[in-house]
Amino acid sequence: MRGGGGCGEGAGGGPAYRVGSMFAGIGGICLAFRDAGAEMVWANELDHLACETYRKNFGSEYLVEGDVRGIDPSSVPDMDVLTAGFPCQAFSVAGYRKGFGDDRGALFFEVVRMIGAKSPRAVLLENVKNLVGHDEGRTFESVLQCLRGRGYSVAHAVLNSKDCGGVPQNRERVYIAAFRDPADMEGFAFPPPVPLEIGIRDVADPSVRGDPSLYYTEKSPIYAALDAAMGSPDSVYQWRRTYVRENKSGVCPTLTANMGGGGHNVPLIRDRFGIRKLSPEECLGFQGFPPGFAFAEMSASHKYRQAGNSVSVPVVRRIAENMILAMRRADGRRPLS
Repeated sequence: MRGGGGCGEGAGGGPAYRVGSMFAGIGGICLAFRDAGAEMVWANELDHLACETYRKNFGSEYLVEGDVRGIDPSSVPDMDVLTAGFPCQAFSVAGYRKGFGDDRGALFFEVVRMIGAKSPRAVLLENVKNLVGHDEGRTFESVLQCLRGRGYSVAHAVLNSKDCGGVPQNRERVYIAAFRDPADMEGFAFPPPVPLEIGIRDVADPSVRGDPSLYYTEKSPIYAALDAAMGSPDSVYQWRRTYVRENKSGVCPTLTANMGGGGHNVPLIRDRFGIRKLSPEECLGFQGFPPGFAFAEMSASHKYRQAGNSVSVPVVRRIAENMILAMRRADGRRPLS
């Protein structure tokens, strides 16, 4: 996997569109846009360990570590596209769902501040599916109105990783695409479903022995329950406080940010050697990251958190390709091949 962020020339010819990323995490959205032919020119992330992983894979040329609320937009380079996977805990069914009443939910208005200051040609936002229905839809409508009020045409879709990303994870997220020029919006469409051609075994091979720390032993108080319930190496399981849940759809359940906290919530598999947790690297695989993408040195719990906090790279890449294609067509450039 190449380091750095610049691409120089975009896919399909012509200068690459310039992209900035807020709440960049370990760089899933940045990776997707870069692979779609864009040039990353700026990224911001508060979490120090996430920044360490970001730098390991992209370098440190344009990453700004720190609280976005303290960033002066005049220090941010001009960009064609602004992306933001803004914090989702305030809207998630796994949290308290306080929305904009939660400090993390209110960080959305930092996105609005940056849009107002930089006036990017296009915007892509990503969040949990529950944002759409939060507060009977009023929160989501406020998000859309903030974009429309700044002169953007807006489209949104809820996409599942297993349907639109070609990766075996059940992960529904809402994506919001906004364009300042109506001509760009006219040429844009969210990607259609694609066949799921890889399975659990392609990401978590049951014939390969995992790290010993991942395995449950008979000394574990839940081993007997796991052993009785976990029969198939083609399924991913979860321990749900008092029982085992099998994901019978043939994909991994949604990876979450609280995986690894206290050793719980990490999906489980049975391989040839026993019952174990998915490794952090396998979790990245279920998010569609390439094999060369690597965590910085840190505890496993932090790696799990970073994987669960990230995005399904192939889904975002397909959206990014369509956004770039729409802008290229509007500009009269040669379209993506």
